[in-house]
Amino acid sequence: MFPTALTDGYRSFLSGRFPEESRRFQDLATSQAPEVLVISCCDSRVAPEAIFDAGPGELFVIRNVANIVPVYETGGDYHGTSAAIEFAVVGLKVKHIVVLGHATCGGIKAYATKAEPLSKGNFIGKWTSLVAPAEAKAGDSSAPDYLTRLEHAMVSQSLENLTTFPFVKEAMDAGELHLHGAHFGIANGQLLVRNPETGDFGPATDAAGRALRPSDTISCN
Repeated sequence: MFPTALTDGYRSFLSGRFPEESRRFQDLATSQAPEVLVISCCDSRVAPEAIFDAGPGELFVIRNVANIVPVYETGGDYHGTSAAIEFAVVGLKVKHIVVLGHATCGGIKAYATKAEPLSKGNFIGKWTSLVAPAEAKAGDSSAPDYLTRLEHAMVSQSLENLTTFPFVKEAMDAGELHLHGAHFGIANGQLLVRNPETGDFGPATDAAGRALRPSDTISCN
């Protein structure tokens, strides 16, 4: 039986949001033109559309365990994340890519604690092995805030990996694409953004909700 919660939610959508935004949905039926690609974790607590208060068609979202972007390569058989990045950059020509990490990330913790495989295939373990290059950037693994530092480091590593995609680098060099890093605090709702010059993470807004310049961000080192 189809989940009742989903049926109830859909019924609410049909009677509320859909008619209220019918014109938008009609336009979206034939095309989409989001300017922002968000690469985030598939964690149910971290929904980019909710965090950024975005409507249908405004964000192109890729979600996977631990918001990982693999290094560009053409071997192997399946490249779900890479395919979506290619479509967003080459097909949709997004202007911004945001890699969004988050607090208490289970994928990051699984890598850091060398968690036991959940299945014989150990799909999570194989995927999170891509966190390894970020480990050296996270500092002392015995530090109380190590997991947070590793979450930040993975955002930075994913941004670095993005530049290995030829079409991403080409769009960046042409000034048509900009990369950003961010980290969301589930408990406090705080969004931290990455300073591209220093790699530090600091609040996206001040206490009054005003956007902060990169030079205003607080160092996390």
